[in-house]
Amino acid sequence: MSTNDNPPEEPMGSELPPQDEPEQGARREARPGGPAQPSPPARPAGPAEPGETAVPGAPAPAASASAPASPTAPVQTGRQRLAEGLWPPRVSRAQLIVALLLFVLGLGLAIQVRSNSDSSALRGARQEDLVRILDELDGRTKRLEDEKQRLEDQRKELESSSNQAEEARRQTVEKERQLGILAGTVAAQGPGITLKITDPKGQVQSDQLLDTLQELRAAGAEAIQINGVRIVASSFFSDEGGGVGIDGKKITQPYEFRVIGKPQDLEPALNIPGGVVQTLEKEQATVAVTRSAKIVVDALRAAKQPDYARSSSS
Repeated sequence: MSTNDNPPEEPMGSELPPQDEPEQGARREARPGGPAQPSPPARPAGPAEPGETAVPGAPAPAASASAPASPTAPVQTGRQRLAEGLWPPRVSRAQLIVALLLFVLGLGLAIQVRSNSDSSALRGARQEDLVRILDELDGRTKRLEDEKQRLEDQRKELESSSNQAEEARRQTVEKERQLGILAGTVAAQGPGITLKITDPKGQVQSDQLLDTLQELRAAGAEAIQINGVRIVASSFFSDEGGGVGIDGKKITQPYEFRVIGKPQDLEPALNIPGGVVQTLEKEQATVAVTRSAKIVVDALRAAKQPDYARSSSS
């Protein structure tokens, strides 16, 4: 009996019994010496489990219906991103110091600009008033230049005079006369104005008369007398019952100023916008200014010997 290594052929016409179909994607592999065995189903490509190796080129696994969906970040608008960038503010200490310094600087500039604009008394002045003020300033400049020229002429006379002692004596006498006028020890006369202030309601105070005096001095007044009281460098004003005190002597209204100086400078100085005349008229006072070619200031002050001051040339 011969042995046949080949397996017996199945009879023709016979059919194999139906077998269960393998899962989708399975294939049969023939093994030598035995029937073909179904291969395991192909595992979808994806993250390899521990101990497994991912197969390159395999299709991505489909999302499982039972797996939870990954959270998705909400989409922000441009306005929301800008708000997050601005608040809360991320400011360093140096930036705070610089911001504070800039704020203080801006505040100072604003206050200065406002102060300059509010304190300008000439902001609403008319053209004629501005011209008068300029003329007054020109007059002051001219007086200073004349004084400088006079002193230079005196120096030249002293240097060129043949009899320097006599010239020095003459100039000393002239200087004494000028100083006597300023000190109120000698009478004076010359062109000027008369200023009369009538105050029926008694609203004019000592400080307003002092402002009037200072305005006249700034305009070039050389000798001033108020109601019989000579005004000198040491004069002072005070409020007295029913009137004003000058150097301790009470005077009552009407207050009359006799002023020696250039009338063309004195009168405009009193009538500038916001000046003495307008201020007194706000207090219901009446102000009258009269120019004159000759004003006499004859009220005298006794010469006072200084107690401590001595000439530095002696």
